[in-house]
Amino acid sequence: MVRVTDLDTFSALLAPEGQELLALLRDYDPADELATATRLRRDHPAPLVSAALGQARLRQRAAAKFGADAARMYFTPNGVEQSTRTSVAAHRAARLAAAGVRTLADLCCGIGGDALALARAGIRVLAVDRDPLACAAARANAEALGLAGLVEVRCADVTEVDTAGYDAVFVDPARRKGVRGGRIFDPEAYAPPLSWAVGAARSAPCAALKIAPGVPHEALPEDAETEWISDGGDVKEAVLWFGTGRGGAHRATLLPAGDSLVGAGLPDPEPGPVGDWLYEPDGAVIRAHLVADVAEQVDGRLIDPTIAYVTADRLTPTPYATAYAITDVLPFNVKKLKALLREREVGVAVIKKRGSAVEPEELRRKLKLAGPRTCTVFLTRVAGAPTMLLGHPAAQGA
Repeated sequence: MVRVTDLDTFSALLAPEGQELLALLRDYDPADELATATRLRRDHPAPLVSAALGQARLRQRAAAKFGADAARMYFTPNGVEQSTRTSVAAHRAARLAAAGVRTLADLCCGIGGDALALARAGIRVLAVDRDPLACAAARANAEALGLAGLVEVRCADVTEVDTAGYDAVFVDPARRKGVRGGRIFDPEAYAPPLSWAVGAARSAPCAALKIAPGVPHEALPEDAETEWISDGGDVKEAVLWFGTGRGGAHRATLLPAGDSLVGAGLPDPEPGPVGDWLYEPDGAVIRAHLVADVAEQVDGRLIDPTIAYVTADRLTPTPYATAYAITDVLPFNVKKLKALLREREVGVAVIKKRGSAVEPEELRRKLKLAGPRTCTVFLTRVAGAPTMLLGHPAAQGA
């Protein structure tokens, strides 16, 4: 439970003296924290200096998610860990705005990352959380970014909030056990439980429910469209969409470009021999079980029934997979690989694996690479057999 002193200290950060300290710490080096703290405590109360230093550290960590906005925002440790990054929140807000949503209840809003993106999309938001400190941060963030007129923050139990009258509901249940805690894999152990969140979503004309990207497909509601989102190649989250008219559909969206692939319900393609090109599908495509859709786009086939690599005889660009020109297909053998890379003067090997027990770093130490050239090595299975594929990204050889 948040202590009153936490809220008092946070309020002090918003006062002129706290703002002065935060301005002084805008570009501070954490390596000099002891000296910085000693200097600032000569003129400011020690608790306020500690709070300002903590906020400065959180802002620096949050820059990876919030970009330049982080320098003006306010965070809690949980808020930095669990909040949605700006690019993903902006994508979701754009989808909701395009669907005609003008008012929305943001349940489990945390420090307000999604509420800010929604407000920037022109949506009026009721942001609700039971954590008083998170709510204080959400209010301060809306004010700092000039969005207070569109964001109402309410400290309450989300299960007791009446969302009738809102165009849409967004729910982001907590999926971690405290600060830097382990992930919660049982959806009914979310806070609030997934079953409650699904019920709240179904009660609204339109709804989005954020869940873990590793959710088992058999746990997905049949009346929801499920979207897996990656950003810069990293899968960030999955979203259950209600009210889209595409119940049961699977979608993979790749940011920052925004390319979005909706599954056509295709069966897995038949496996076959490795061709001149290998395609590595984006993680969101794999999570959404849309590898077959990518294979159809590139007129390809699987290299193995259990491996999510697609191969083809010609290059067909697609935003949903990275293409590699394949130069060698060899049975797995460390000595042979070492000799071949040495012969080709390869000093840098990008080692990827799928369906192999070999650890890339351990293999790299054994190879003892030296030379001016680069190579991509895939450790995988082809028709069930451990195999090495050598090549390079399409941009280098297309």
